[in-house]
Amino acid sequence: MSGGPGSLGAWLRASRLASQPSIALPLLLGQLLGARAAGRPLDLGALAAVHLFGLLDQLFIVYANDVADQETDRQNRTATPFSGGSRVLVEGRLSPRALGAAAIACAAGLVAVSAALAAALSTASAPLLVPLAVAALLLLWAYSYPPLRLSYRGGGELLQMVGVGAVLPLYGYIAQGGAVARFPFALLAFLLPSHLGCAIATALPDEPSDRESAKRTLPVRVGGERAARGVVVLNGLSLLLAPVGLGAAGLRPGAGLLVAAAAALVVLLARPAPPGSRLLLVRVAAAATATLSLVASTAIALAAG
Repeated sequence: MSGGPGSLGAWLRASRLASQPSIALPLLLGQLLGARAAGRPLDLGALAAVHLFGLLDQLFIVYANDVADQETDRQNRTATPFSGGSRVLVEGRLSPRALGAAAIACAAGLVAVSAALAAALSTASAPLLVPLAVAALLLLWAYSYPPLRLSYRGGGELLQMVGVGAVLPLYGYIAQGGAVARFPFALLAFLLPSHLGCAIATALPDEPSDRESAKRTLPVRVGGERAARGVVVLNGLSLLLAPVGLGAAGLRPGAGLLVAAAAALVVLLARPAPPGSRLLLVRVAAAATATLSLVASTAIALAAG
């Protein structure tokens, strides 16, 4: 459903809700850790508030990125469901002003949700929810907007890794009553390399237009094949760190690691995969599967424990 200019279909397309699992799963993982640390079941009210925060955060990211990258997206001839923006600005289905206003509204909403949740909690760490919400906003600003605009200068993938792989789990953990001093940071060390690999993989399809726009993603700097091999190495590092990271949360490595390993192998074997090819779609989907399977399997293990 695409719809005409300003239609519901255009807004749904701009919202790119298929990317919501990459936000929701780290938040859920953090909440399960927090509930375990607090010695109680998940608080359903906090659960709803956290995932409202996650929805607003994801919408802020995609709307603000579309506005910031609209000129680069106009040059993109190899866009995919994973990359290249929603295309609503490129095709004139929404205006930059409307999308920018929606991004600002989402930003205000996620800070308000965080402030309300912090006020409702009685834990010592609860006030940190608001700074974490602001950090999520600042990471996107540093990624896409002047003066830093690190997605164009190099380092954008690292910002994605920090936002999704660290800020979101910590936010969920605090929201469910976890004390920051008891957070199992070794678990993040296990997951962060794979999150970085996923961020690199989503830039693979955009290499030609990113190169034309002087956007210094890793695929632009080293080439698509080398970047893809880097994705595999990063996932391998996560697998090597799994016993230590999972052990910090009181878990043992399980079958979920096999899914991640198989997906990483697909990233390696799906070649040649130039931008615009079907094999590149397979490669990017496999990289996302590797990361999400690690996060999901860890969350499942925590829920079952």
